[in-house]
Amino acid sequence: MNLRPRRRELPDPNLTPLIDVVFLLLIFFMVSTTFDKEARIRIELPEASTNDEQVEESEVLNITVDARGRYYVNQREVVNRETDTLKRAIRKAAGDRKGLPVIIMADAKATHQSVIRVMDAASQLGFVHMTFSAKQPVSGD
Repeated sequence: MNLRPRRRELPDPNLTPLIDVVFLLLIFFMVSTTFDKEARIRIELPEASTNDEQVEESEVLNITVDARGRYYVNQREVVNRETDTLKRAIRKAAGDRKGLPVIIMADAKATHQSVIRVMDAASQLGFVHMTFSAKQPVSGD
């Protein structure tokens, strides 16, 4: 008669379902994430019904004004709202290219003063080709 207690074997957990779930979650988050540049700076453009030609993005200077009056030059936030700081940021982004067209993308709720400050800073640096970005109005049909 054997009176020694039996050795219990430790359970061997199966990790395959756990790995499958982790990979499914990874795929879900990769697919559901948007990589749109407009998602970084939230502005709501004013509406306009005119159609203008599109300029290639690599040869323009984008200046964005959000609803709070913060400035972004080529998607990089300017440190403060002073005109001199804005001029330094524009000068750094443009380099020696004074003929670049400047596209001002201002939020519909941005103050008039903040947009005028952008135009003033750009014109003081010698930029003369300025335009505003707007979205097409939604038709009621």
